Amino acid sequence: MSWHSLPLFVRLAGRPVILLGDGEAAEAKRRLLERAGAVIGDEESAAVLAIVAIADEEGARAAVERLRVRGILVNAVDRPDWCDFTLPAIIDRDPVLVAIGTGGASAGLAAALRQRLEALLPASLGAVATALFAGREAIRRAYPDQGDRRRALGNALAEGAALDPLRADKGDVAAWIAAGSDPSRPKLVEIVLTSADVDDLTLRQARTLALADRIFHRADVPAAILDRARADAARIECAAPPDDPGDGLSVDLTLG
Repeated sequence: MSWHSLPLFVRLAGRPVILLGDGEAAEAKRRLLERAGAVIGDEESAAVLAIVAIADEEGARAAVERLRVRGILVNAVDRPDWCDFTLPAIIDRDPVLVAIGTGGASAGLAAALRQRLEALLPASLGAVATALFAGREAIRRAYPDQGDRRRALGNALAEGAALDPLRADKGDVAAWIAAGSDPSRPKLVEIVLTSADVDDLTLRQARTLALADRIFHRADVPAAILDRARADAARIECAAPPDDPGDGLSVDLTLG
């Protein structure tokens, strides 16, 4: 899979962002920037980001070119081909932010997905994130090894588990830390895929891939399925599973 954009969360509080244009589109972007705490400036501001919401095509093009000459990254409203960055549809469960982007292909699609996902994410989600942040030192003490810590959290946040983030009631992070849990000691999990279609992965298979430290796989396993693993998980093509997979959680993928 190839991305033409890298999703990033940028801290804008107290930092200048240029906003050019007027009307409804410009006001919508102004509200978005103000909510992020940005200092909204004109074209002469010393900023690294700019949003151009000028309706006139010629005027917008000229503004984009002037800004780019200065090395400023530009978002041109309703003109995706001119954009250095795009602005996603946002679901806010402070401090959790879910951003949905289409690379400028369709803002309407992003908005429709946001509306559907809004109904799935409970208001308590932000409280779970806040509690996990407050308990991070205790979690590190309970699971000093990074791999153990990641697996323990993955198990706790799974569907139906103690900290399931989609439960209507927030989980008790302090109680979970105090209880302790088995972070899933080093092992090799074999997954035999019944289909080359990534949508046919079971929930358990997808979760195991997301938690794995390394993926051993045959040559015919599709890249789309391998992409369900963490970006930093090692991917090792091999003809057979290894005798010693190494520390942590490993997955051996074959296509049945």
